[in-house]
Amino acid sequence: MPAKTLAAAVLAATLGTMTMNATAAPSVPPDSRLSADNPFARESTLPYKWPPLDKIQNSHYVPALEAGMAEQRAEVAAIASNNAEPTFENTIVALERSGQLLNRAATIFFALSSSNTNPDIEKAQTEMAPKLSAHSDSIYLDPALFARVKRLYEQRQSLKLDPESLRLLERYHTNFVRAGANLSEAQKKELRALNEKISSITTEFRQLVLKGDNAAAIVIDDRAELDGLSDAQIATAAEAAKSRGLEGKWVLTLLNTTGQPALAQLKNRSVRERLYKASIGRGWGGEFATTKAIAEIVKLRADRAKLLGYPNHAAYVLEDETALTADAVNSMLHQLAPAAVANAKREAADMQKLIDEQAKANGTPSFKLEAWDWDFYAEQVRAKKFAYDEAQVRPYFEMNRVLVDGVLFAAQELYGLKFKERKDLPVYQEDVRVFEVFDHDGAQLGMFLFDPYARSNKRGGAWMNSFVEQSRLFGNKPVVTNTLNIPKPPAGQPTLLTWDEVITAFHEFGHALHGLFSDVQYPQFAGTSVPRDFVEYPSQYNEMWATEPRVLANYAKHHQTGAAMPKELMDKVLAAQKFNQGYATTEYLAAAILDQSYHQLAPGKTPSAGEIAAFEADALKAAQIDFGPVPPRYRSTYFLHIFSNPIGYSAGYYAYIWSEVLARDTEHWFKTHGGLKRENGDLLRAKVLSKGFSADALTIFRDFYGKAPEIGPLLEARGLTGGAEATAN
Repeated sequence: MPAKTLAAAVLAATLGTMTMNATAAPSVPPDSRLSADNPFARESTLPYKWPPLDKIQNSHYVPALEAGMAEQRAEVAAIASNNAEPTFENTIVALERSGQLLNRAATIFFALSSSNTNPDIEKAQTEMAPKLSAHSDSIYLDPALFARVKRLYEQRQSLKLDPESLRLLERYHTNFVRAGANLSEAQKKELRALNEKISSITTEFRQLVLKGDNAAAIVIDDRAELDGLSDAQIATAAEAAKSRGLEGKWVLTLLNTTGQPALAQLKNRSVRERLYKASIGRGWGGEFATTKAIAEIVKLRADRAKLLGYPNHAAYVLEDETALTADAVNSMLHQLAPAAVANAKREAADMQKLIDEQAKANGTPSFKLEAWDWDFYAEQVRAKKFAYDEAQVRPYFEMNRVLVDGVLFAAQELYGLKFKERKDLPVYQEDVRVFEVFDHDGAQLGMFLFDPYARSNKRGGAWMNSFVEQSRLFGNKPVVTNTLNIPKPPAGQPTLLTWDEVITAFHEFGHALHGLFSDVQYPQFAGTSVPRDFVEYPSQYNEMWATEPRVLANYAKHHQTGAAMPKELMDKVLAAQKFNQGYATTEYLAAAILDQSYHQLAPGKTPSAGEIAAFEADALKAAQIDFGPVPPRYRSTYFLHIFSNPIGYSAGYYAYIWSEVLARDTEHWFKTHGGLKRENGDLLRAKVLSKGFSADALTIFRDFYGKAPEIGPLLEARGLTGGAEATAN
């Protein structure tokens, strides 16, 4: 998932990443100047405008953000009060050029608040969220400024603009209208207050979840209870305990998802149950409870939607997505759900049969399959069906080899890219790696950062950021990052990945390529600045190269001997791709349906904090996706995608499955056009990956694919061909 940073002007991403605003913003004199020793005061002189990460201190952020807001307010005021007739250059391009200081500071601030936070950054987040919200609203709700934009929009057909410039004008008009530019002054005042509250509470939610994740880690007193984990994993648990002052114990930390990797290996059922219940229990009570924040966020979003003229928050969000309507999203989710649950129940039956057989053979009582048992027995069923288990394949997935000989190798073969690791540029954490990226002709393309390891000050999951976004307007080449959460082994031991982690590495690099290949004039359209239900398309498509035989053979080599993974084992890995897809699809759809259930509520119909648990249960039951052994990928209380910033993936978590329709169509196209070869990669790059949002997303896809999306390849990939008949629009 790309964590979209603010575009070259804060305007470009305010409603996508965080809502910002300025008449109510902090009182910073327009002529204020940032201290010369603040690294954000001037554009970086490092290659690619690389941020001076070695010089940035926590104390630099707030002054830079406040000075950046003051500077942009002055720039925007000059545009709005210009006595000259509005032109594309003096209004739209001028807006696109505004806010460079703010963009420099905000880009790094929000990126590191996710990947390398600390109490000072968290305090600054809490302080700045409402101020930044006020800053955005003052721009979008300025009547004089909107009058200039509106006048140009009404004259757009006579301005003789090139296609990208025309689209920029149209997008600015859309953004202003959706931000409330047509509201009365009284309504604008109400909107500003709502935006400030939402910004503050979503910041609070995010911080509570991170603290709750850390607090919910389980402590193990007896090493024997970790039976099933590898020596390296046990050593990692010991290191985690040591870091908490618990010498002689072991700590199993939590990822942000409901499922936890260790559940697939732990033989002790009671420990599995403890770990699972710690995971799903986060946020429901105690110091780090998030239910109050959820109730407030859902209520405020519904109220804001009504003020803007929409029946609910989902209607507001989806209007600007490729899906367009809640009905289209509901149709897909609810038609896929029955087939997914049916598949999951068949998978559960296989596991229950295995549990019963083992109990009979051992002369012990059997038990009913529970959610904390699923991964453990799924792994055994997979081993039985395909004659391999995760422990057999992990030695062939050493992280550096997966990255260099897998992820980067595929990009080299498909697009002609070259990668050179650099150690001369400052990074924000010692484990971060830096690669300079060169195009097929040797030209400098951009920079790629890789931050692989989980840390207590890093939020869960995996994502892509842009430190610098490509733009011909500013002469910028892209600097993009991939952030993962792989447990770091003790010093001297190899980092061996699970198959899911391998897929994640390929997935996130698909986002990175979307940023690296961007070739647009205006920063607002750069890279991943596309609708949420299109942004996951390049990343999901890029997963296909993890299993492409030539790529897999290049990176799947034993970390000790260098021997290639045996063909028979490789064939089993490939044959198992559809295994457990009932579970994977059901847990995802449950989360996506929860998201829509919250955000399709009208004002006055939203749940209170005390009603969140019942609302969640009722929503899953109503959708007939409440299958006990398969919980939602995210329960409400730690659903960062939808509650951790003003918009984020709220009413948009469905985007992963919507985008996957496009991704599987593209995978099918490649397989029928010769697969991994340069001409195919060059075509995808030219037609899709370079375009950003400089054209309508579905137009971009149709131009590449030759026709509208088809759902058949997705149903085939997920093993749902016998059930759902859904359509993609």
